[in-house]
Amino acid sequence: MNTSVATVCLSGGLVEKIHACAAAGFDGVEIMDADLVAAPESPEEIRALCERLGLRIDMFQPFRDGEGVDEETFADNLRRAAAKFDVMERLGTDLMLLCSNVGTATVGDEDVIVRQLGALADLAAERGIRIAYEALAWGTFVDDYRDAWRLVERADRPNLGVCLDSFHILSRGHDPADIERIPGEKIFFLQLADAPALAMDVLQWSRHHRLFPGEGDFDLTRFLGHVLRAGYSGPLSLEVFNDTFRQTDVVRTAAHARRSLTWLADRTSAAHGWADSRIPAPQAARGVDFVEIAAADLHEVDQLLGQLGFTFRGRHRSKPVRLWSAGQARIVLDEQVRSEVPRLSGFGVTVDDADAASARAASLGADPVYRRTYRGEVELRAVASPDGTEVYWNDRDPEESWIREFEGGDVADGFAAWIDHINVSYPWQEFDEAVLFMSSVVGLDAEPAAEVPGPRGLVRSQVMRSPDGVVRLPMNLAPPTAPVPHRHIAVRVDDAVAVARRARDRGLAFLPIPANYYDDVQARFALEPERIAELKDLGLLYDRDGEGEFVHFYTPTIGGLFLEIVERRGGYDGYGAPNAPVRLSAQRQVT
Repeated sequence: MNTSVATVCLSGGLVEKIHACAAAGFDGVEIMDADLVAAPESPEEIRALCERLGLRIDMFQPFRDGEGVDEETFADNLRRAAAKFDVMERLGTDLMLLCSNVGTATVGDEDVIVRQLGALADLAAERGIRIAYEALAWGTFVDDYRDAWRLVERADRPNLGVCLDSFHILSRGHDPADIERIPGEKIFFLQLADAPALAMDVLQWSRHHRLFPGEGDFDLTRFLGHVLRAGYSGPLSLEVFNDTFRQTDVVRTAAHARRSLTWLADRTSAAHGWADSRIPAPQAARGVDFVEIAAADLHEVDQLLGQLGFTFRGRHRSKPVRLWSAGQARIVLDEQVRSEVPRLSGFGVTVDDADAASARAASLGADPVYRRTYRGEVELRAVASPDGTEVYWNDRDPEESWIREFEGGDVADGFAAWIDHINVSYPWQEFDEAVLFMSSVVGLDAEPAAEVPGPRGLVRSQVMRSPDGVVRLPMNLAPPTAPVPHRHIAVRVDDAVAVARRARDRGLAFLPIPANYYDDVQARFALEPERIAELKDLGLLYDRDGEGEFVHFYTPTIGGLFLEIVERRGGYDGYGAPNAPVRLSAQRQVT
């Protein structure tokens, strides 16, 4: 796979961007005119830097408002083009992006546009330069890639072709199937971007809300399939205008961008039965192996787990690590870190082939995690997600493998339980990257996003899950001015009421729920007074839909996390979303 990226995707100066692109493993870059103009380095110096780092300069872009104008304006456009051709020669690139006119277009006559495109191409040909004509989605007269191709075909110049941009095509709802009518050699360049489905002005949508492949709602797998079937053999390049990416760390964003292209190429190859770009197939998640909490001192978490009825399974024989379990819900407490604040530091996933899962993660550029392992101990494959949360894979029965490394604890479990879901939260600048990581590396599918009201604004919730729901990872995005919500572990049990009663008897202090909440539950669901009293007495929350019921409660927050005990009755498959604002408000009151 031949990859490229437009420098406009990244933050920083041009030299920083080029170094980050090389470090991420890109083969080439598109040099944005504005980036070069603002750079203190000369075009020759930028060219030398790219050569030293092994990067091609695939394209210089953009040249705007060149065609569809009166003759006086066009004469000046030829002068502007000649000046930019000088710059391109100094950069050492032979391809210029020409965008359809949106600013000075006054002539919609196709004969005039064809003649002017031809004249621009002829001037470029004198310098050995090619021109890729792109239909902008908001072009004054040319806003459809099929029109751009028809004009290029009529102009009939060997150095004039088209540039296809997934955003400009898919945002307008144009059918990409007609791409296959364009000869592959006339598709001079391909730019890729994803985007969320938004009802807004297409220019603002493009300038602020593009995403990397795999993060939005566009069917880029189908789109790319049409382009490759047309015979295109050039770079797969990213052009993503996004306010977040232009503020975040340039090295991290470049790695994020490169991962998105690998994911897209793999998905496209798999969808069409091609083998050229395949990486190891994603491993289906069979369940949550364990969840890990880390801090220098976790005695409060020990106490909490004991109050909930978890069984202490022992201490690790060579590390300051402890294990608690209830049925299949296993929680590892790791005191090998210096942080005083307990945090959800990692989780394990059971798969059929841990080595294959690890190999796929490496192919997608995930950072491997090193854990000291002594002779006779199980080495679990692991990588770090973008925020540092560690993901482990295990293809063996934990009772017969890593659990045996814990000594001095009890064997019997107090009650049946499973990890129902792991709720993680991210600041605004990390959210989209985390979604792509969990889908591409961990192999989880994204459900439609929802918004939950919170005390400081709307919290966006994006659930990532395995197809059968045995692994669920709700991901929360807080408003920019609000603190990042705490993370939590949700443990599923058969009888939440019984677990709550026993936990209270052991001294657990529940998250206080206001009496107004139970008045609302009674009004919404008309429960029997005895049930309302029971819920209120134990601090339980309740939800119901057409498939079943959901009963749950929350523990106090310790550091950066808390636990939730959930009971699903019937076919209820949600997460008690109507109760989330109550929980968020209650947690704010006690912190």
